[in-house]
Amino acid sequence: MSIHYKLGSLFAAVVLLGASLAHAADVKPERIRGDVVSFKGEILTVHRNSGDNVSIDVKPEVGVSAFVPATLSDAKVGTYVGTPAITGSDGILRATSMIVFPEAARGTAEGHFAYDFGPNSSMTNANVTSVVTGTSGRELDLAYKGGTSKVTVPENVPVVTPVPASKADLTPGKKVFLVVTPGAKGVYDAHVLFVEKDGLAPAF
Repeated sequence: MSIHYKLGSLFAAVVLLGASLAHAADVKPERIRGDVVSFKGEILTVHRNSGDNVSIDVKPEVGVSAFVPATLSDAKVGTYVGTPAITGSDGILRATSMIVFPEAARGTAEGHFAYDFGPNSSMTNANVTSVVTGTSGRELDLAYKGGTSKVTVPENVPVVTPVPASKADLTPGKKVFLVVTPGAKGVYDAHVLFVEKDGLAPAF
């Protein structure tokens, strides 16, 4: 498999990931988080964090990606990032993790919208316009089409950037994050698949 194919698959996955994070009325994707039970043929069985097992069809064209560590300092002015966050009682958005997107994925699902980490959770995909370092982390000013947000990124949250992985990484016990749509006979169809690798699990 060529490096160009791997990178193309990765960027396609990142674009699909970003698109899935937005509310799409016509597609209605679902997010699945959990641990791999088995992967046989095209069928991935996942024990969801909610407690049940689900079957997911991972067709040959579906790429697999993972994450490698990045740092808060990688979120420079001009970088495109994704930040799931929780709004505290003080009204401050505090990131639970941060994805530093590759340049090829700039503009993916740009915006600020509700997320599924709880009633006060949100996802912001945006350009970093300013960075202020404080005692509790970094405060990022983010700009997206139609608005701006200010997000505090604590020092201890995971900061990652995506890299190519493979289906060989889908071994029992590995944590996964998928974006799926309902398929036939109760089996989901995978569209985006991120897997734990080298101890780094998807955290968004």
